[in-house]
Amino acid sequence: MWSLARSSAARMRGSRRFSIVTPDPCIVRKRGADILHDPWFNKDTGFSLTERDRLGLRGLLPPRVFSFEQQYARFMQSFHSLEKNTYGQPDSIVSLAKWRILNRLHDRNQTLYYRVLIDNIKDFSPIIYTPTVGLVCQKFSGLFRRPRGMYFSAKDKGEMMSMVYNWPAKKVDMIVVTDGSHILGLGDLGVQGIGIPIGKLDVHVAAAGINPQKVRHSLSFSMLALIIKSYLKIVFVSKDDLHRKTPCLISDGIIEPRLEGNDYLEIVDEFMEALHARWPKAIVQFKNFQMKWACETLQRYRGKFCMFNDDIQGTAGVALAGLLGMVRAQGRPFKDLINQKIVVVGAGSEGLGVLGMAAQSVKRMAGNSAAAINNFYLLDRDGLITKERKNLDPAAAPFARNLGEIGLGEGACLLEVVKKVRPHVILGFSGVSGVFNTEVLKAMRESDSTRPAVFAMSSPTMNAECTAADAFKHAGPNIVFASGSPFEKVDLGNGKFGHVNQANNMYLFPGIGLGTLLSGARFITDGMVQAAAECLASYMTDGEIQDGILYPSIRRIRHITAEVGAAVLRAAIAEDLAEGHSDVGPRELQQMSKEETVEYVTQKMWFPAYSPLIHEK
Repeated sequence: MWSLARSSAARMRGSRRFSIVTPDPCIVRKRGADILHDPWFNKDTGFSLTERDRLGLRGLLPPRVFSFEQQYARFMQSFHSLEKNTYGQPDSIVSLAKWRILNRLHDRNQTLYYRVLIDNIKDFSPIIYTPTVGLVCQKFSGLFRRPRGMYFSAKDKGEMMSMVYNWPAKKVDMIVVTDGSHILGLGDLGVQGIGIPIGKLDVHVAAAGINPQKVRHSLSFSMLALIIKSYLKIVFVSKDDLHRKTPCLISDGIIEPRLEGNDYLEIVDEFMEALHARWPKAIVQFKNFQMKWACETLQRYRGKFCMFNDDIQGTAGVALAGLLGMVRAQGRPFKDLINQKIVVVGAGSEGLGVLGMAAQSVKRMAGNSAAAINNFYLLDRDGLITKERKNLDPAAAPFARNLGEIGLGEGACLLEVVKKVRPHVILGFSGVSGVFNTEVLKAMRESDSTRPAVFAMSSPTMNAECTAADAFKHAGPNIVFASGSPFEKVDLGNGKFGHVNQANNMYLFPGIGLGTLLSGARFITDGMVQAAAECLASYMTDGEIQDGILYPSIRRIRHITAEVGAAVLRAAIAEDLAEGHSDVGPRELQQMSKEETVEYVTQKMWFPAYSPLIHEK
């Protein structure tokens, strides 16, 4: 329904100051009120008089015709009025009010919704994605208005192959799936976790230009938000006591114990086979699975389907980019990562994913596996993980330390580790607020680095290991700070500010998806994800890095995604995985220069504009 006709320069600016070439007509088989009730085709008061005549809309709309720009301006005026009317109210109320007004537009007119989102991505991404998405998931039972995805449960065993045909799109290339078991730092939310795939797919549209509906253009990706819903018992883990669990019944869920072991895997196996059978070239993005299933499903499916786990690989890639940026901030080349002492707090899928990717990167730089983990320290709720740990998790075993080589005992607390190791960086994936307390942050002043780094990566904001203000106050004004959720920059006095880097997966997963789709790769490898991370780490100028800025502004997300997507595409070519896409074959891809791959990815990005609608019976 929408046009690709825009210059690449205008696409990268993401502003409304451009000229739109009239898009091709779109054939519809609906008339009258059915058109108005379909958000894919509805233009509200934007239908021309001739369209109203041929589509049977005369009298169903106010007589005045508004241009796209007028509709855009009217919505933004309503949004800003909402901001004024909710000023001073609690953040949760304001965030949900903003989400609701955007969601109402999404329900009514998707073309205008995505245009608004693309043009205001820095302001609106925190509403449709982190951190508001966590609050939306918690309250999704009361917010639900219309279905945006599919639901699969253990009761559907044996029926999934037929169920996928209930989704109306014949072509689906991007799928986001969660089992709702580990939603951000909020615990098991069951079916209410559907808010995560919905938000992720909106980011794919806004950042990567993934087309939300199949059309006749060369890049025409439909989307499907999915949630595997096995039997569950809803529990929340208190941030004050990780061992205390409080049942919370949610009316939309099946209140029974979750499946475990082979029973669980059989359901997911059937689900993945069903997806692949109907949409064999679709990319499946796993998100917010509890650690044991996140790691298990990644290893189980990555060599069979085109899939990746955003918590493990996406988070790891963004964190690796931050680590490489931290090295640059010290005035050193990327390869000096092998000398950086890294302490990770949190042995879940995110923490292990970061360590795994950092180890691979260091191994490639150092040329031996011993150096890859020599400077890594991993802690969980029981403290430092050593080889003396009983019932050591196999996934954490490669990073367990030998007692004799470090002078620290099994289960040593974070403060002991920081004082003894004097790390270059501490990274938090604990999901527990305050883990980086005053004493730990003050101990970072004795770091062996000239620019110590504090990465409080847990989200939502209330679960961050420390605040940005506390980090700069106690660890010193010279630190490099990153977080998983947004914080305001910190006033250091004398006209200086401490920069806050939000290590948002949004920087990478849209580019990983788009680059993979355009390469035609059947699998997503660690090399492709590392190429994405290194591209992001190289994006900032030396001056920006010296100011402590590791990640670019979200306003530049389409340009960032084009660069990252091109890096992923080139990595797929280098690994001989690229099979081409649409009318561009592997040979043509191989012959493209670096600049040409960026331009190719850019030109394939979709941008929303109204198409003339033609009725066909």
